[in-house]
Amino acid sequence: MWCDNCKRETPLDKCEICGKETEQEVPQEIFWCEHCCAPIIVPVNLDKNNCKCPKCSSKIKYLSSDLRPVFPEERLLIEILLAEPFAYAKCSVWANSNRYYVDGKSKVLTAKHFNIKDVDFIIEAINQNKRENEEKYYPIFEDHIKNYLEINSDRLHYIENEAFSFIQNVSQKYTIEQLMISFSGGKDSTCVEDLAVRALSNPSIVHVFGNTTLEFPYTYQYVDRFRKNNPKSIFKVAKNKEKDFLDVCEDIGPPSRVMRWCCTMFKTGPITRVINNVYGQGKILTFYGVRKCESASRSKYNRLEEHSESMKIQKQSVASPIFYWSDFDVWLYILGNDLDFNDAYRLGYDRVGCWCCPNNGARSQFLSRIYMPELSKKWRDFLIDFSKKIGKPDPEVYVDSGKWKARQGGSGLASAEDVKIKYTNCTTEENAKIYQLNKPFDDSLLNLFVPLGKISKELGRKLIKEVIVLDVKTNMPIISIQPFSSQESEYAVKIKTMNLKDHESLQRMVSYQIRKYNACRRCLKCESICKYGAITIKAGSYHINEEKCRHCKACVSQKYLSGGCLMDKYLRTIKFEQR
Repeated sequence: MWCDNCKRETPLDKCEICGKETEQEVPQEIFWCEHCCAPIIVPVNLDKNNCKCPKCSSKIKYLSSDLRPVFPEERLLIEILLAEPFAYAKCSVWANSNRYYVDGKSKVLTAKHFNIKDVDFIIEAINQNKRENEEKYYPIFEDHIKNYLEINSDRLHYIENEAFSFIQNVSQKYTIEQLMISFSGGKDSTCVEDLAVRALSNPSIVHVFGNTTLEFPYTYQYVDRFRKNNPKSIFKVAKNKEKDFLDVCEDIGPPSRVMRWCCTMFKTGPITRVINNVYGQGKILTFYGVRKCESASRSKYNRLEEHSESMKIQKQSVASPIFYWSDFDVWLYILGNDLDFNDAYRLGYDRVGCWCCPNNGARSQFLSRIYMPELSKKWRDFLIDFSKKIGKPDPEVYVDSGKWKARQGGSGLASAEDVKIKYTNCTTEENAKIYQLNKPFDDSLLNLFVPLGKISKELGRKLIKEVIVLDVKTNMPIISIQPFSSQESEYAVKIKTMNLKDHESLQRMVSYQIRKYNACRRCLKCESICKYGAITIKAGSYHINEEKCRHCKACVSQKYLSGGCLMDKYLRTIKFEQR
């Protein structure tokens, strides 16, 4: 919190000196002290012309909006790229994106430095100098970090106390059994985990690690260390054991920046399953390492989300203790508290999500070619083969230029046919449509109508195998479902709506369920949407539990799931409705 009247930070909602309401977010900037050779974080409200170092009282100058430490491993790589091994070994080196600061002096690495095709010489140079770098120059780096921690100690105490206060306040209406920590293995979740455990004085909070199977090797190593060093933590691993990432890519195409189906299928969905198994239908509070400055979309979040319909997992409230922190703050907390962390950051990675994520930049891809050459080659080879499959004229250029990251829809994929809703209006009955199916009519199709009402086989005409769906409030028939012989398709179903004023809305929801039946890839999105745990994937099939379903219709609403099925977004081509 920031008191604009007293020009000071405070962990309270009101300034304890003047009593004025405080502001939640205080933008910070990074200055540089040449005398101490260290960065200093200060509020933007302060007079920049009179800023002084808290240690030596020297005048300091503006450096950057944010900053992160450059560890000796990354520093050596930068020196090799600039053909100057150990040139900056005794310097204090920091970075913000691709801009590096050596003893406060800016040095920019352009795209050409990360577009080197043959990285073998870089790998060889790293291996040749690795031992000397660790033994001779790591102690110098550690001295710079000690100085940085000493100068910014007030900031560290403030962000710690403020985060502790936030965690304790938001946890008051929950028992310890209703709390969860989302542990990704990244720097942000490392901070949040430590903050939550310290603030609540309880290491036995449930930790959930979403193993996408695409994590950095360093992430798995860190997670193993964490579990070994924190035996009192209840640690759950969420993993989709039924799906193989490359097999799904082959079917619906690799994820892109606008179509990241992998998040739902390999992370959110499996985490939802763990939550349902551990917590049942009760409401929980999850501590996340979300930060406002990470992206434009995250800047729109709230620090505490209790009723947001945009949350990926509907049954949880989300608290983000480090929501207002910068990268500088994150590293100040990690290094200031001597926390273990993911070694990928030592190599120069900004983020450590999935190593092949389409949101990764050129520098991250470059690092993976150096430190994960086999995985990188395998992924590039797959992308090139996929590009040929969908008819790209120059597959290697399409892949290496990063154009695959902007891919949209299912053009060139046979699976794109599955999301097209093909139907004809029945000529003999009003408000009836004949939908084409891509597999035989069975009970799994009927099960998809549970959110729309009560399924009754008894009331249907047995001669034509009709099934009736009853309105849950009035017990009146509202839908008739029956198998149908069609010239257009080997499999078809006739669905009629009745006893309604608004047939169009119900038929739209019906069409969504037909799309699910034809296109379901068991992505687990619907499981995450359902607040009541009624939707599950059982034995490879989509299943809705009639006893748990509350008929809220979230799974058939545009509000939560555009097109009624996540595959509609990923496999959409040009025109869908064919009559």
